[in-house]
Amino acid sequence: MKFTELDLRPDLLKALKGMGYEDLTPIQEAAFQPVMEGKDLVGLAETGSGKTSACGVPLAQLTDPEHRVIQGLVLVPTRELALQYVDEINRLTTHSDIECFAVFGGFPMDVQEAKLRHGVHILVATPGRLIDFIYNSDSISLKNIKTLVLDEADEMLNMGFWDDVKFILDCITSEHQSLLFSATMPKEIEGLIATFLKDPVKIQLISERKAPQSLEHYFMSVHPRDRIKELTQYLKEQETGQVILFCNSRHGTSDLHSALRGKLSSIELIHGGLNQNVRTSIFSRFKAGKIKYMIATDVAGRGLDFSKVTHVINFDMPRELENYTHRTGRAGRMGRKGTALTLVTRRDLPLIARLEKKGIAKMNWIGEKPEEGDAHSKPRPSGSHRPMGKGGGGGNRRRRPRRRGDGGEGGSGGGGRQPKAE
Repeated sequence: MKFTELDLRPDLLKALKGMGYEDLTPIQEAAFQPVMEGKDLVGLAETGSGKTSACGVPLAQLTDPEHRVIQGLVLVPTRELALQYVDEINRLTTHSDIECFAVFGGFPMDVQEAKLRHGVHILVATPGRLIDFIYNSDSISLKNIKTLVLDEADEMLNMGFWDDVKFILDCITSEHQSLLFSATMPKEIEGLIATFLKDPVKIQLISERKAPQSLEHYFMSVHPRDRIKELTQYLKEQETGQVILFCNSRHGTSDLHSALRGKLSSIELIHGGLNQNVRTSIFSRFKAGKIKYMIATDVAGRGLDFSKVTHVINFDMPRELENYTHRTGRAGRMGRKGTALTLVTRRDLPLIARLEKKGIAKMNWIGEKPEEGDAHSKPRPSGSHRPMGKGGGGGNRRRRPRRRGDGGEGGSGGGGRQPKAE
């Protein structure tokens, strides 16, 4: 289905045309009509499926620009995803007077409050910072909310925001529809759906949590001492667009950045310990195509849409299989072709065996495939073929929930604890 077949306002259709959006993705097509009919919705879809626009387009369509109050509320786990939502919705509403704004931790509240007092139609927020405003300011009113979006619900659960989320939902007293999107559906989320959503339409576009099917997955067995040499040679032989290289720790990103800085040009690093303004600047420049190589921890592995990324490289094998899917999902988004490469050392073999057993990705080996019982990783035979990846506020005061910290928010409201992987 094409966007022109939908009954959208002329200003929204004009914006979609300017953005080059013609065909709806499967989740957009499945979600649009129920959302426009005011129904609650639960969406389970693979990363890169177009969830941001699946929410953004109907939010823009349902918002009354003449009524300058918060009509749409989007809750997300991290500032980066909040900024991505604002960027998408602002592009969709470029020909209208609809105002979209984000509040998140690590940024002065008084600056955010000034914008809120000016008037906002769609608010995107991380849970901790929104609660800060509910308790410490009268600039946010939740009494006019018509649509609530919970995106990356399982990540909010993992980051310890679940009490915050339930508190916020208790604060919304107006009749509204709720849209919940999640990559997985643990029992805590199922419980929230049963409590807060009304007979939701359920959209499930994946039966198992697999990596995007437009990706080609390659694995290279290397000795730990040879990883830099093999990685550098691989990148020099590839025709790539932008590349994200993942490490498991901040220290690892710094070491890899130092090792590659003299070998590759246009390379930056990013992790959760950097100043928020620095992180925002790097993400913005990378999204604009001004940086070719970005070395990152899992702060860049969830929910963010980088359309020019052709290659994702796991310099460190992720510690959890779910993170493999999230990382590699930064390439091959929205059906585009992409390449994922994982450098495999001996200690990674048990996790590789689990990856293969679960069928999360079709595994292609560069060189000889090692066995889990090998005494050491078997290096790629000299001169072996390297496949070329294609470039291509509620009025009532309630007891404030006990909070575990705002890891992805940079410490909103009192010094958040960073996830261990960061």
